Amino acid sequence: MAVADSAAEQTKVSSRPAAWLVLTALAVVFTVWFLYAPAGVLGKATAVGYAICHRIDSRSFHIGNIQMPLCARCTGIYLGVVLGVGLMAAAGRWRAGVLPPLRVIVAIVLFITAMGVDGVNSYFTLIPGLPHVYEPQNWLRLLTGILTGVAVSGLIYPVFNQTLWRRWQETPIVRGLWEFVGIVLAAMVVVALVLSNNPYILYPLALISSGGVLVLMTMTNSMIFMLATRTENKAENWRQALVPVAAGLTVALSLILFIDILRFTVTGTWNGFIIPGA
Repeated sequence: MAVADSAAEQTKVSSRPAAWLVLTALAVVFTVWFLYAPAGVLGKATAVGYAICHRIDSRSFHIGNIQMPLCARCTGIYLGVVLGVGLMAAAGRWRAGVLPPLRVIVAIVLFITAMGVDGVNSYFTLIPGLPHVYEPQNWLRLLTGILTGVAVSGLIYPVFNQTLWRRWQETPIVRGLWEFVGIVLAAMVVVALVLSNNPYILYPLALISSGGVLVLMTMTNSMIFMLATRTENKAENWRQALVPVAAGLTVALSLILFIDILRFTVTGTWNGFIIPGA
């Protein structure tokens, strides 16, 4: 017991320099990005969306006269990610490391396929002369996007848990089809809230959707960091998870900052791409 306690204490002490290094890097990157991004809370959210989304005006929802940080489809995707992860964690699955059962996986594949079909059809309308099956609509982009976001959360969250935690739970992140249906119904409520066009509702949803970008990028980059440094399956609690999660967030913000600078240097504007006929 004494040997185990000594080893645990040694691990705790040795991790302190890494924690300080990662947190310092995070503070530096965040400060540079914060100063570079447009002013205001919505401006910062826009800078996040600017890094990963085309932000075409006609393909986005608006808060009054202000364009939301992400296009309709990306708004749906990242709201779906936040909703899925949030509901799964609230259900006590925050350490669950098993993928959903097969019937749920089939639904997930169908959701992602539906967004792909709608995305291809929508893309064809950008090129004169190319045929398209139906006229794209922002509500459909939002719908297929949020279903894909929920689907992605059901795939990446258990993999993240399995990579992060030493004692991850061998239980499915979603236990069955009816539980997944409940998450989908919650997503439909979010869709209705977006389509209400109420600025008091759209403003927080705009911030949450941009936060979803950080959630997904942080989870992905945290896993890459743990695999690269061979520190997977080490965390016993959230304090021990600080270094890989903070490292993932640092990489995510660094990528966003790099793309923001590159895109703004090329275009000279924080607005979305201007495509004739879009």
